[in-house]
Amino acid sequence: MDSSASKAAVLEAWTAFASRDIGRIAAVFTPDAEWIAPQGNATAVALRHTDHMVGANQIARFIAVEMHQLFRNIDIQFRGVHADGHTVIVEERMQATLPNGSTYDVAYCFVFELEGWQIKQVREYMDTLKGWRTVFGATVSGSTVSGSTVLGSTVLGSAASGSQVPL
Repeated sequence: MDSSASKAAVLEAWTAFASRDIGRIAAVFTPDAEWIAPQGNATAVALRHTDHMVGANQIARFIAVEMHQLFRNIDIQFRGVHADGHTVIVEERMQATLPNGSTYDVAYCFVFELEGWQIKQVREYMDTLKGWRTVFGATVSGSTVSGSTVLGSTVLGSAASGSQVPL
């Protein structure tokens, strides 16, 4: 697959993501696809979710359903889409409303590895400290973050409320 076809496949995947249709989203991934996000990122912690998803169905369910428990009114602005063969890099800015009404505004970089027209692996990069501060209203002390609450009285039962989380 050439670079332009890879780029088109990834852009079509983003259209599928926006549909929130689990079947449509799963179809853009290989059955054994992986989505690897930074370990201990605020989204994974707040939702008590893994930062390393494996399998088209798990990834599709997260995109279509689970992430929307934390993020509402999602607006994604692409800053760049770059392709080289079967590798596509997407630079984006995601803005959303959190359950407590505050605004989430974080830049991301995704590296997509394709196998044919399907996504085999996604490596996600983001400003994890900004994510923590935005989601948890956290303060920074040394190499840890002291969190507060989001999604009601606790962080969906996670340890973020008043705990120290390594960065």
